[in-house]
Amino acid sequence: MTQRIVITGAAGGVGTLLRPRLARQGRTLRLLDVAPVPEPAEGEDVECVRLSVTDLPGMREALAGADAVIHLGGLSVEGPWEQILDININGTRTVLEAARRAGVPRVIVASSSHAVGFHPRGEGEAPDYLFPRPDTYYGVSKVAAEALGSLYHDRYGLDVICVRIGGCFEKPIATRQLATWLSPDDCARLMEALIAAPSPGFRVVWGVSDNARRWFSLDEARALGYEPEDDAERFAGELEGRHDPLDEIYLGGAFCSPELDADPDD
Repeated sequence: MTQRIVITGAAGGVGTLLRPRLARQGRTLRLLDVAPVPEPAEGEDVECVRLSVTDLPGMREALAGADAVIHLGGLSVEGPWEQILDININGTRTVLEAARRAGVPRVIVASSSHAVGFHPRGEGEAPDYLFPRPDTYYGVSKVAAEALGSLYHDRYGLDVICVRIGGCFEKPIATRQLATWLSPDDCARLMEALIAAPSPGFRVVWGVSDNARRWFSLDEARALGYEPEDDAERFAGELEGRHDPLDEIYLGGAFCSPELDADPDD
């Protein structure tokens, strides 16, 4: 039987990186985004759907027959509260509710290290399930996504795994990512593990590679079958000067800057 995996936000950075890495025989990728998703190449088993994650009837239809959802859709940086609320928070609730109505058993939710960004940098690894201390409205939306995932597991029995992603790019783009980088290949390895893990319930895991300078625990992710193979250290020589002083103070680094304070009253 063909396995069907839905990816929301499939036209975005992480979705684009995952698309070829999650392709396999016997699997259909259903790719959702409000932006255009490139049409299938010859021999590629994908279905492209133009859709907003805030559209509950559309999401319910798009999730029909899916075995799992990887929810990446939403704003990936700080933005106005109204947009964060609608797209990231309401959008995540819509995806979970659509999954419930469509009978999808598992949702993997992209959370972020910015859910805990105002935690001070410590000497050791930040533990799994570190208590939320968001650094932005964006970080708040990821805390809300985790809370919604917990609710939909406890109330409705969905398996929901929230991945606090450090930063997934082809290669690290700043010094902090020598600690927080999630390589595209390791991102795919993590998603495969989370798709396959038997009856995970509700979990929160860190989404990072096995970096020599890693700030975050991988215990919970490894318990679910993740075996990272990459280390950002090989890029260290390319990142001279790409450093923010706040990286030494907070887990959220520059996201804790006063430059991201809420707009003053009119």
